[in-house]
Amino acid sequence: MTMYRQFFLAFSLLGLFSLGGCGYNSLQSLDEQVKASWSEVENQYQRRSELIPNLVSVVKGYAKHEKETLESVMKARAEATQVKVSAESLSDPKAIQKFQQAQSQVSSALSRLLVVAENYPNLKANEGFRDLQAQLEGTENRIAVARKRYIDLVAEYNTGIRSFPTNLTAKFLLGLKTREAFSVSEETKAVPKVEF
Repeated sequence: MTMYRQFFLAFSLLGLFSLGGCGYNSLQSLDEQVKASWSEVENQYQRRSELIPNLVSVVKGYAKHEKETLESVMKARAEATQVKVSAESLSDPKAIQKFQQAQSQVSSALSRLLVVAENYPNLKANEGFRDLQAQLEGTENRIAVARKRYIDLVAEYNTGIRSFPTNLTAKFLLGLKTREAFSVSEETKAVPKVEF
């Protein structure tokens, strides 16, 4: 009986030590990091959405003749704020694609607005507009950084749930699925055209 106990104890200890290699904790950590980085992406898009009305109100006072451009920015912003992606739907390619499409429409409209600003010196000379433009450009940079961090974490997460032996833990114990990362859409690649 003592030999059986020793064998059971040794087998139990071996089992406990081997659990460290199953990746349970690291997969949980990666999952939380992906969710947190997605929240940061949403946070930066929200910041941009909050800046746009201020930017538009300043520009309206100086650019009545560019009403169409300003309205397209507001319309794109309104549509983008309607598209939400929760942490639970990060594995849904259609949800991510819809979110990306809405955000690229905002980016495209903002690009046209910034081109308009460069074409009209009186807009560039306005201090309020310049401050808001700098904030908006800073926000676009923050969005790019947040998206890059999210993309990197999704790549690490997807590698983790596809690699052996953690793929067994991911599939059978946690039920984890791969996450969708951002990709550059055709609208984002296109250079905005402004015609007067």
